[in-house]
Amino acid sequence: MDTAWLEHIAWNERGLLPVIVQEHASGDVLMMAWMNREALSETVATGRSVFYSRSRQRLWRKGETSGHHQQVHDMALDCDGDTLLLRVTQHGHDPSIACHTGRHSCFYRRLEAGQWQDAAAVLKDPTTIYGS
Repeated sequence: MDTAWLEHIAWNERGLLPVIVQEHASGDVLMMAWMNREALSETVATGRSVFYSRSRQRLWRKGETSGHHQQVHDMALDCDGDTLLLRVTQHGHDPSIACHTGRHSCFYRRLEAGQWQDAAAVLKDPTTIYGS
């Protein structure tokens, strides 16, 4: 496959691209992660989300541990070429779980009265997903 399209991306100084992941059906923003060239190329080739874990310094295939993988429907690059939007279907649990905390979305904290409050329930105990 021709990879010239990768040259249109404004990778940061570490060779990474921020990625916003949105649920295709609901429009919910599920998470934010990072991709490098290899992760983006594999995502395009397989149709499943692959990210780059900055803490582990390696590729992270969404769902490799949890079983909660993402089927990519489409992707869009922003006007500056420095942020990617993935529209996905989250698989592995109903309702879907995208967050390592066992919640539907990583964006579950809301600022209320000057404090961050959990505004979404844990759908599955993370210790049953990842172990202790």
